[in-house]
Amino acid sequence: MQEQYGEKVEFIVVYIREAHALDGASPRGVGGDHPAVEEPLTVQERLAVAKRCDAKLDLSAFTVVIDDLKDTTNTAYAAHPDRLYLVDKEGRIAYAGGRGPREFFPNELEDSIREQLGMEPIEREEEEEGGGGSFRRRPR
Repeated sequence: MQEQYGEKVEFIVVYIREAHALDGASPRGVGGDHPAVEEPLTVQERLAVAKRCDAKLDLSAFTVVIDDLKDTTNTAYAAHPDRLYLVDKEGRIAYAGGRGPREFFPNELEDSIREQLGMEPIEREEEEEGGGGSFRRRPR
């Protein structure tokens, strides 16, 4: 989507509280795609973890920012563990996706982007249950 709409839409990744910190409520084992991460206690530590995430996921096409240690953005947008939002030109929420990964439907975001840009919708075949970051529609 960033490649297709990036000249008209700014895509921002906000790094919030670590979803699977070793010292958090839902720790995840170390290895494979899950690096050992403790919950950052300072802005500098959160920035360092965000930079590791940026490098691992190659988010170079996006603007990457971090939430403050009070989790202001995370709280305001109910973003934990991940979520998709579209904010329109007037600063209003034009699309609020469900909580990821089970309610993560990028096609819905794209539909909202196209609507905001005055573009025709994309005709897609309905697929069975989606989520998990796949490009599917929400089950009806």
